[in-house]
Amino acid sequence: MTRRLPSLALPTILGLAALCLAAPALAQHPAPPTDASHANLQGNDEQAWINDPHMHAWFETTRKAFAGGPARVDVDGYEQKSFAIFRDFAPVMHMTPEGMVDHLKLIPRQVVQIVKEDPHVLDSYDNFVAATFGPR
Repeated sequence: MTRRLPSLALPTILGLAALCLAAPALAQHPAPPTDASHANLQGNDEQAWINDPHMHAWFETTRKAFAGGPARVDVDGYEQKSFAIFRDFAPVMHMTPEGMVDHLKLIPRQVVQIVKEDPHVLDSYDNFVAATFGPR
């Protein structure tokens, strides 16, 4: 059985945090143009997150963290590597690096628990997305 974040949990968390972080800037400036590489902070474009190379890099980082088996995961190291990816990802989503880390700070440890319970989450990127964003 695959343990997932509730299907709306991650998109809802991401959207709310993005709106909270963006609200002061949006009040002063029009929303930045969006395309496939930029999420609309007003609409929580989760597909932009899913398609972004940073999320693919995070998936590969997760796979590497579990390469020695669930019992050998360096959770602190995995979390720090995840945070580094999130910091690099932040400008793509028009967020500050530390704002993005604060926004996603609980996710790496949640993913560790999910993968420990169902290692098949790492069989493919689609499985990983279903476990973190909810089924497509």
